[in-house]
Amino acid sequence: MAKKDNQKGPGEGEKPIEQQAREQTGQRQIRLRVDERNMRTSYANMFRTNGTTDEVMLDFGLNVPIPPSGPEAQGEILFQVTDRIVLNYYSAKRLAIALSQLIRRHEDQFGELELDVAKRRKNNL
Repeated sequence: MAKKDNQKGPGEGEKPIEQQAREQTGQRQIRLRVDERNMRTSYANMFRTNGTTDEVMLDFGLNVPIPPSGPEAQGEILFQVTDRIVLNYYSAKRLAIALSQLIRRHEDQFGELELDVAKRRKNNL
């Protein structure tokens, strides 16, 4: 995968998440226990972000196509919001770093994820 000039790979100025965690906890050893008994799983193919001075809001849900109703009508897409996560900005930044590292590892293994749908198509119809 070719990197853009402004992207840094691991070891090029960006600390691994484990080192960041140690620095944020003052180098103390902390044991984390995870309780997943009340966990629920949702699927989302769409998200929306919003923020206040204190919090970041992430809405997750599904794009639901609505077919056109008349000969001149155009189709619509309904964003059906199913979940909202509210984070403080510190947690949001840690999430952004963790997602960035996760995606970088995936792309290193499987190739770049192309966001432009037109470029992903095998043949342009």
